[in-house]
Amino acid sequence: MFQRQYVTAEQLAGFAHYKYSAVDTNPLSVYVMQPLWNRLVKTVPLWIAPNVLTFSGFLIILLNYFILSLYDWHYTASGPGHEHVPAWVWLFAAFTTFCAYALDSVDGKHARRTQSSSPLGELFDHGLDSWAASVFTFSLFSVFGCTGQTGIPAARMYSVSCVILFTFMLSHWEKYNTGVLFLPWAYDASQVTLTVVYLLTAAFGIEAWHRPLLFGYYFVDILIALLVGCSIFLALPQTLHNIFRAYLRKTLKKESLYEGLLPLVSPCLLFVLFSIWVALSPYDILRKQPRLFLWIVGVAFSNVTCRVIICQMTNTRTEAFHWLLLPLAAVVCAAATGFLGKVEEHALSAFAFFVTAAHVHYGICVGRQLGKHFNICIFSLKKRIEG
Repeated sequence: MFQRQYVTAEQLAGFAHYKYSAVDTNPLSVYVMQPLWNRLVKTVPLWIAPNVLTFSGFLIILLNYFILSLYDWHYTASGPGHEHVPAWVWLFAAFTTFCAYALDSVDGKHARRTQSSSPLGELFDHGLDSWAASVFTFSLFSVFGCTGQTGIPAARMYSVSCVILFTFMLSHWEKYNTGVLFLPWAYDASQVTLTVVYLLTAAFGIEAWHRPLLFGYYFVDILIALLVGCSIFLALPQTLHNIFRAYLRKTLKKESLYEGLLPLVSPCLLFVLFSIWVALSPYDILRKQPRLFLWIVGVAFSNVTCRVIICQMTNTRTEAFHWLLLPLAAVVCAAATGFLGKVEEHALSAFAFFVTAAHVHYGICVGRQLGKHFNICIFSLKKRIEG
């Protein structure tokens, strides 16, 4: 069941020449957080595998997301007249967010400390990050909900999610072209902000966000403006600038504009298909099932991104069209034309299960395949025993 060979022979050969290269210029990271992580990593027992830290961080944010889903499935609990999420849930959200942030920050340091760094560890880290980016966002939406004056309408939730996920893809598209991962400034700031927002919500309740802060604008309006503004006016220009500098220095990994833009084709088509579904759904599926719809967006995006990450690590050509686009296009056409009718909601649930199962299968198979290739155990510092 988990013997599928997703990584090609060419990509396996490409890993032999891979060297991790990253640049972190974020003052918050360099001068505040990194000294903290350098001290924290010394408390981690040397027998623990780095991937255990990575996976543990991801699991606790998933747990937080599922708890929030249990209390606030339709993103209405924070609205007026609804039973609010208990304070302990927000405290737990703050705890899990910061713990996941810490574990994600020390896993690489721990790998170097235990001399167990490998391309598999980096892929495991960045692959889970591509999924976590959506989980963090969807969890935050529960603070504001999608109803009331201070809520985020479902359509805006979807739009903001697309911007955040596309911004995440920019970093790996940049590395695909330059060979260097320029760590985004927004990551550390977003994790600290999330933790503080959850703590304030636990202390003062969701009513804390129901009062205007500046010139009649609410906190949610300012937060969304900052997120979108940083993506459009900071992340995108920085990415283009770094690629252009690599072009001037003649260090670009790809020789043509087509090859350089290829990793963006599938993500863009993915967002286009989801947007068509949102716009043409007779059932108004996004408004009726915002959490389930957004979950599919996040999982599908992660699967597409993981394949791009493998290609940029192995310096191989990425695929133009991800296979997942075909079943998604079929479901979107059936929904938009009214063929699904009243069963559109059930079709959404079935497709969510299908996409999630496909992504988990992909992750397990790739992990097993690369573990065998590098002769390492994913969750242990011991070497594999062939037999």
